[in-house]
Amino acid sequence: MGHGGVIEELTTDHREVEELFAKVEVQRVGDQQRRKPADELTIELVRHSVAEGMHLYPAVREHGEGLPADHPRFDDLVARLKLEVSEHVRDEEDRLFPMLAAACTPQDLDQLGDRIRAAKMTAPTRPHPSAPDTPPGNKLLGPGAGLVDRARALPTGRGRG
Repeated sequence: MGHGGVIEELTTDHREVEELFAKVEVQRVGDQQRRKPADELTIELVRHSVAEGMHLYPAVREHGEGLPADHPRFDDLVARLKLEVSEHVRDEEDRLFPMLAAACTPQDLDQLGDRIRAAKMTAPTRPHPSAPDTPPGNKLLGPGAGLVDRARALPTGRGRG
């Protein structure tokens, strides 16, 4: 205990990840010494993501969502969300998708597309702060929460484009 709060902890993680990227980048392209810091980077990113999924995002949903549209912070939160989503989209479309397309067969990509479409059909339509965000719990409980959400939304039409 007493090692700092969540923001300090996660910010420290961010700096460590930046340092690991730098360790990879200082090595000559093709140099086998790049493998070790790249593996460390992957481990740290997974650990960081799992910890955020288990604790940070549920806390954000519990404490930061659901503001009325006339709340003074509402527009700022929407603008920040747009910025973060835009960065996420750019990263996936510019880096991740081309890498995946180069590494997979068209059949693999089609199967993944089918899985994504199926997951979206059963995914929850609203935040569930106490629901697990990581496998296997999210795969087991997510479809049930999604079904309940869709049933609750029927009278209002929420979630229909």
